[in-house]
Amino acid sequence: MRALYAVQSLNLPDWLIGAGFVRNLIWGSVFNKNIDINDIDVIYFCRDDVSKERDIFLEKRLRELEPNFSWSVKNQARMHLKHGDAPYDSTLDAMRFWPEKQTSIGVCLNNNGAILVQHCFDLSLQFSGNINRNPARSVEIFEDRVSSKGWLNIWPSLQVVI
Repeated sequence: MRALYAVQSLNLPDWLIGAGFVRNLIWGSVFNKNIDINDIDVIYFCRDDVSKERDIFLEKRLRELEPNFSWSVKNQARMHLKHGDAPYDSTLDAMRFWPEKQTSIGVCLNNNGAILVQHCFDLSLQFSGNINRNPARSVEIFEDRVSSKGWLNIWPSLQVVI
């Protein structure tokens, strides 16, 4: 909750804390094995300022608010350039292109402080015990991420679905 409150205080447009922050919490529950959250991926969508410098500034601000967290901030309005995609329309649209379906999930707080979950694929996939490739990305990218992230070492019962 501290991470969510910190990001909410920045008043970013169309923001979420996503990827492993949410996925790993779910897998911890599914596999009855919790791990430390090693980074917090903050995504937002703002066409007005797509500079990397803005993201660096926001990471610095978040470190000031919560210095014990490892922050990564990325404006999804520019990330299509990195991946060779057509421009994205929103944060949720950008997540449709992430390599794994279970990673394409994020949470934020609404104005009343309630947690909102946003996802691109069937939410039941999150609790399936699988890691599913998103067909928007190549098998090679997917396999490289499964290997480099060490998910099968952390969660040996995790099933890879290409």
